[in-house]
Amino acid sequence: MCGRYALHANPEVIALTYGLAEVPAVRPRYNIAPTSQVLIVRQDGVRAVAALVRWGLLPRWAKDPSVGARMNNARAETVAQKPSFREAYRKRRCLIPASGFYEWKLEHGLKQPYYVRPASGALFAFAGLWEQWQDLQTCAIITTEANEKMAAVHDRMPVILDRGDHPRWLAGEDDLLCPCPPEAIDIDRVSRAVNNARNDAPGLIEPENR
Repeated sequence: MCGRYALHANPEVIALTYGLAEVPAVRPRYNIAPTSQVLIVRQDGVRAVAALVRWGLLPRWAKDPSVGARMNNARAETVAQKPSFREAYRKRRCLIPASGFYEWKLEHGLKQPYYVRPASGALFAFAGLWEQWQDLQTCAIITTEANEKMAAVHDRMPVILDRGDHPRWLAGEDDLLCPCPPEAIDIDRVSRAVNNARNDAPGLIEPENR
């Protein structure tokens, strides 16, 4: 799963990476949690456009908006069939920019966070879905099995798309829901302060000495 991530890149870098004419005003975030407003990139005709939506997908048929709090992730193995996600998978795909994401490992009886960042220093692009529920737009991150490096921490990870595959994903191609190569990521042990979603500061992503 993916329960927290960060996005702190300069808006100009985001625009250049995703081919955007403009980027909504977003402040640097170091501990983004479900139900937060998050940045997505989607296709509008021939253009890629950015939008702010709520993290936690609400299917169009949902009766209660609280349902979205449980739908921040969609599993790659079932996303095309699961009623909650299958229509968005066919019609409403997006990219979710991220500077990195967190995952937790049980160590000595405590949940120890690790921060996963791009090995190249570039931004990640998570494969995502978006949906319209009444006047609210929401999204979910698609997850897949962990690659060999990530498996040392957790058995799942977001689907991280290569930059050249961004247009293919948005166009609806189906062969991209797999783990990224291990060499594409670096993993650092970080402070347990990230466990509290109210904490949001640059120090959260700094490697911690054991």
